Amino acid sequence: MAVSLVDVPAAQRPRERLLALGPQALSDAELLALLLRHGRRGASALDLAVELLVEHGGLAGLAAVRPEELSRRAGIGVAKATTIIAAFHIGVRARGGPDTAIRLTSASAVAAAARAQFAGARVERLLVLICDTQNRLRRQVFVAQGAVDQVAVPVREILNTVLRHDGRGFAVVHNHPSGDPTPSADDRRATTILAEAAHIVGLRFLDHIVIAGEKWASAPAHPMP
Repeated sequence: MAVSLVDVPAAQRPRERLLALGPQALSDAELLALLLRHGRRGASALDLAVELLVEHGGLAGLAAVRPEELSRRAGIGVAKATTIIAAFHIGVRARGGPDTAIRLTSASAVAAAARAQFAGARVERLLVLICDTQNRLRRQVFVAQGAVDQVAVPVREILNTVLRHDGRGFAVVHNHPSGDPTPSADDRRATTILAEAAHIVGLRFLDHIVIAGEKWASAPAHPMP
């Protein structure tokens, strides 16, 4: 039988502590436990929340986990996985209002905006950062997973994603799980392809960043053969 937060003494329940002391008084695990609501056999929601945070290295790592990977974990399932992912994205969007939006004015700004999305990632993933006419970040969307090269770069999907979210410009970021952010020849060719495609449809292409942990590098354009 799954253990619920109801089984925790009232004074220690995250919900009651939040109401009495405010959300700032709760730990990351307690906030996550409120989303989970129930644990699994022999473990409360709080126990499960602690396990998830330890396993993924904290909230940033957990935010980067794919829903299908999270849903396979014992005690999670599809409903809890989608709830967790939705909560992270609500937080991201809440910070993206007109007065607080990050401006993608440099390669370092692009890297800083995207870094948390790749925490703990074990395979290459391609992220599109969508911005408005003033280069204010509006949305971040993963569009591909796997090797990023001249063949695999989903140019049409990237452009459609930007246009679908009413973007006026965009940057792309992908990671090197190897730990070396040095752009490959394929990375540089991808930059060239994206810059040319963006120009054709009237979008601003800002940058192509390669991230490896805390390190990053901008992938310059590469002449096409």
